Amino acid sequence: MKSLTHLLVGAVALAAFVLSASAETSVTLSGVHNCCKGCAKGIDKAITGAGATAEIDGETVVVKAKNDAAGEKAVAALLAAGYFGEGATAPEVADAKVKSAEVSGVHLCCGKCVKAVEKAVAACKGAASHNAEKGAKTFTVEGDFSTADLAAALNAAGLNGSIK
Repeated sequence: MKSLTHLLVGAVALAAFVLSASAETSVTLSGVHNCCKGCAKGIDKAITGAGATAEIDGETVVVKAKNDAAGEKAVAALLAAGYFGEGATAPEVADAKVKSAEVSGVHLCCGKCVKAVEKAVAACKGAASHNAEKGAKTFTVEGDFSTADLAAALNAAGLNGSIK
């Protein structure tokens, strides 16, 4: 009877180990804006701050977390830090035709980040100009454009922000 009890306890422990090991998750995001050490640090800080780990290889970021919920939380933290990657769900943007929009929360640590915004604005039909600068928390886009198109262009550049 003792050996049966030991066998059952061992089986339960093994099952628990298999379940906990299989509960781990990873999410691969591609096209994340990562032009310098400042970007890489920002990506890592966002993900590790949410309790996950990040494997960063150029514009590909692999988020590893203990379960799906923790993985989703880490990806949400990355988006909140101003980055975006294919594989993430883009935040919904209320679409409106505007002549000016204030954009906040985009990661802008260096001149290359500003160049990425410049390319995104140029790719947004009807957007004519922006005043994004290194280190800015907000910037304005001018023209005659759709806010959803601007959000999509920023996301395509590997960036994310709030548009009002």
